[in-house]
Amino acid sequence: MPKRGFANRQVRLSHALGLLGTAATTAEAIELLCDHARIIAACDGITVIQRDGDEVAYVAEDAVSKLWTGQRFPIGQCIAGLAIMAGEPILIPDIRNDARVPLNAYLATFVASMAIFPIGRSAAIGAYWQHVGPIDEETMDMMAQLAQAAAAIFDPLAPPAQEVG
Repeated sequence: MPKRGFANRQVRLSHALGLLGTAATTAEAIELLCDHARIIAACDGITVIQRDGDEVAYVAEDAVSKLWTGQRFPIGQCIAGLAIMAGEPILIPDIRNDARVPLNAYLATFVASMAIFPIGRSAAIGAYWQHVGPIDEETMDMMAQLAQAAAAIFDPLAPPAQEVG
């Protein structure tokens, strides 16, 4: 994906990391992620997903058009669920060329490429683009840092995140 306003993205990341450090609840963290992640990822949409047993629930979004907020999916049949279970990001430069993508859930949306970053073992943040293409390394690094910072709130019993970079 193109690097739009990289310096502004770095400033926004620093600001978001500081704010996440003061968030007291998951609701506050979700609001902060929605307020900042779309600019940090230079993407067309952001979702915040929480694990609930054998399902994932899309709890918030900031996107150019409606995605899945309020919907639930089986954890093993959802890219966000797969990222949470694996404990590592999933990058998909073209949703039509990845067998893990449940196309019926995506074809009615603007999504052509995506990256999902687990937030500990209980949540994830998804970034979505309207165009097919690779996700640049700066975006991956910044979103990983954001997800790691949020993990302390979403998953307080998890071991501390290791430094990215």
